[in-house]
Amino acid sequence: MDKLTPGGGVALPQRLYARLVSSLSTWPDPAGWRFSAAVAAVTLAAIGAVGFSSGLYALHPANLNGLPMRLLTVLVAPAFGEEAVFRGLLIPSHVETTKPTRQIVLATSVFIAWHLVEANLVLPRAAPLFERPDFLACAGLVGLGCAVIRWRTGSLWPAVALHWLMVTIWQTWLGGLIL
Repeated sequence: MDKLTPGGGVALPQRLYARLVSSLSTWPDPAGWRFSAAVAAVTLAAIGAVGFSSGLYALHPANLNGLPMRLLTVLVAPAFGEEAVFRGLLIPSHVETTKPTRQIVLATSVFIAWHLVEANLVLPRAAPLFERPDFLACAGLVGLGCAVIRWRTGSLWPAVALHWLMVTIWQTWLGGLIL
């Protein structure tokens, strides 16, 4: 029986590890990339609508200070690090379920809550921003978009790309906090 099959007798830590490895070793086919691009466009439009209407986002001259290092840093954390945990581990594969709504809602909710925990325990300087309802709404929209992409494609990489792109745009042109 497949390691990811429910009831396959595999303990939860092994199932989570298998999920993560599978999501990291799967590369989307062209249709998966097209789907990912469509979800990314809708996600970016939605967070743009929330962010600009609430004042969370405002156009600024490009912040190019330390850009090469920032691009790499954002790729590692938050993009890869958060995606590995919140989508790689928490989103099931097609083998596990054909109806992932409950897991996607749970993973997105945990992702939103993580930002509150992170703000209070890890990045207290970010707390005034991370505790804003509009920021949490945008985080939820990004989490939802990334979760749908991860489940549909089976791959973590398009979700990492979306997360990286969103944070890079935010920090470079929209006045986002650079930690």
